[in-house]
Amino acid sequence: MSPLLSIVLPVHGVERFLPQCLESLQGRTAAPGEVEIIAVDDRSPDRCGALLDRHAAGDDRMRVLHLAENRGLGGARTAGLAEARGRYLWFVDSDDWLPEGALDAVLAELRREEAAERPADVLLTDFVHAYPDGSAEPNPWRRLLATGPLRDGCTAADQPGLLRSVMAVWNKVLRRDYLLGLGVEFGRGYYEDISVTYPALLAAGRLRYLDRPCYAYRRGRPGAITSTPSPRHADAFAQYDAIFAFLDGRPSPLRPLVFDRTVRQALTVYDTPGLVPAALRGEFFDRITGHIARHRPAGHRFPLGAQGIASRLAARGARRSYDALRRTRALPRAARRTGRAAAPALRRAVRGGARSTAYGVFRRLPLDEHLAVYAAYWHRGYACNPAAIYEKARELAPQIRGVWVVETRAQAAALPPGVPYVLLNSPAYLRATATAKYFVNNVNFPHTMGKRPGAVQVQTQHGTPLKSMGMDLRAFPDAADGMDFDRLREAVGRWDYLVSPNPHTSEHFTRAFPGRYELLETGYPRNDRLVNATAEECAAVREALGIAAGQRTVLYAPTHREGRGGYLPLLDLPELARRLGPGHTVLVRAHYFHTGGTGPADGDPGAARILDVSGHPSVEDLCLASDALVTDYSSLMFDYAVLDRPIVVFAPDWEEYRAARGVYFDLLADPPGAVALESGQVAAALLAGDPEPALRARFRERFCPWDDGAAAERVVRRVFPTGAPAAPPAARVLTA
Repeated sequence: MSPLLSIVLPVHGVERFLPQCLESLQGRTAAPGEVEIIAVDDRSPDRCGALLDRHAAGDDRMRVLHLAENRGLGGARTAGLAEARGRYLWFVDSDDWLPEGALDAVLAELRREEAAERPADVLLTDFVHAYPDGSAEPNPWRRLLATGPLRDGCTAADQPGLLRSVMAVWNKVLRRDYLLGLGVEFGRGYYEDISVTYPALLAAGRLRYLDRPCYAYRRGRPGAITSTPSPRHADAFAQYDAIFAFLDGRPSPLRPLVFDRTVRQALTVYDTPGLVPAALRGEFFDRITGHIARHRPAGHRFPLGAQGIASRLAARGARRSYDALRRTRALPRAARRTGRAAAPALRRAVRGGARSTAYGVFRRLPLDEHLAVYAAYWHRGYACNPAAIYEKARELAPQIRGVWVVETRAQAAALPPGVPYVLLNSPAYLRATATAKYFVNNVNFPHTMGKRPGAVQVQTQHGTPLKSMGMDLRAFPDAADGMDFDRLREAVGRWDYLVSPNPHTSEHFTRAFPGRYELLETGYPRNDRLVNATAEECAAVREALGIAAGQRTVLYAPTHREGRGGYLPLLDLPELARRLGPGHTVLVRAHYFHTGGTGPADGDPGAARILDVSGHPSVEDLCLASDALVTDYSSLMFDYAVLDRPIVVFAPDWEEYRAARGVYFDLLADPPGAVALESGQVAAALLAGDPEPALRARFRERFCPWDDGAAAERVVRRVFPTGAPAAPPAARVLTA
């Protein structure tokens, strides 16, 4: 009887890694003859052939093929496939390995499948990424595979999200007769396996997913295709042609998804620094344009957001515009605009080439030891932790000149009197960012702004994290759509200091943003104002907002939700206003991603007044003006807790949000106050006054231990020359 499983092992130039791979192929539960290993020596230039022969001499499951000439990974797999007799096939790369127990787990699944009424055509397995330092990270696409019908068996049409996961062949065990019947073959050159994996997934009558890591994929290996500059990255287009030739003969409703995925992959290769040689980048981009023209389905619409804009530019062959957008990071900003509103952003970005040249000239000037550049929320204005640090630095380090970066003249006009500024991408901006010693921001500065030796970057972030952040988003592809994790690592590598508001943030940010920076466990500078505010200041803010004396004021501040787009409040605001009555004012502030306003306005005189404060420049003002906060998952709850005022968490979609974004703790189990799952419960909690002070006390103890009103001073004394000894911040240096 033929073996249950054939492992096909192409081998070339991996002498250093081969022993670990071979050792990992030992199974404990396999019956005699149940597994065979077809090792293919693809004319390896090192001692791999001898290692294979030596191993085969002691392992009767293994046969070794020594090819007379190098055929490449696809050709070696094809040679191994021709010799394989197993009912299922597993193509394992010889620089990777199988975790302990993986082979036994796969065999157990295959035995069950063979006994099933409809055996799976493809068994997909979970996997891990393994790094040279010994660390590992989970499969970033696991959620696309582990949820839904795929675990029990389905088609690709039943779970189309699987086409967004890794398309390599190494985590897919294929039924041999099914694969041979498809009439597909591994391609030549790079990306050789996608000409097999796409058809295999699309045509399968039954797919299954084994939710157990059964493969360790080695990342960061010198010579790996994903990190090697080569003209052969253009081999991908031949593989794409083979995929769509297959679909021409076997139409699939998923063709548009396959098309979008191939365009995205090609653009990712083009975008990754160094992969495509400089002399060939124009030709490569032209081939992307040709690929779109050849294979774009009839009636296809490009996706929304940054990916859609990138695809449309590639379809037009607009390489200069595309490169300018990438260089200036204007693509994400343009993606947040639609229709005619996007055109000015695209035109402005094209001028980025000249700015880059000017910036390079300014970088030849000496570093200005007394200049600090400040920015917040992608240059939206004067706000958050950078503003608090700026104010304290003017007091304690007056010799340091601070200048703010803003994007528009309207934002410049809204700055406090006397605050110096430069407009984004102006000559003054280019000179300031090219010569400044200090940089303070609550997001990252543009990656095109290189860090000079001796410069100091302070990253404050802008909130205590409830939702997953940074590198942790690799486990949540929907939330991380469009995020460039390699670029994030590069940005974090420029940080000298990261400000932390509390121990919870320190724990999670050091993992989400790994780097060699000093962690300043100081508390949040922006919260100093909340701690130090007087009753007179609160009254003045209320008067400035037009809140009548005696009104109980509620601040409603929901967070941004990926995939919902725009401001879509789940709370019925008119109904809340009617329930609260005329003795209340409701301040409504949309998340800073949304600039179109909230919509509600004054109406029923028997209801609470609803005041849209989304455009107010200071969220701290709004906190001081309010008597209670209603939010869902906004980080504002952690700041507001400093005031020790009632908080109501409105969380009707908690399970959906937690699944889509990932969270660091269960908010409903450890809330800062009353929890409401429907609008009526929000009003009831607010009318009850202060229903859950004990919950808030526990929340404050966990998340506000460092908020004593002196956080900005601690940061300034640590970062800037103040001429006075620094109050000792709780700081530690990260080395990973």
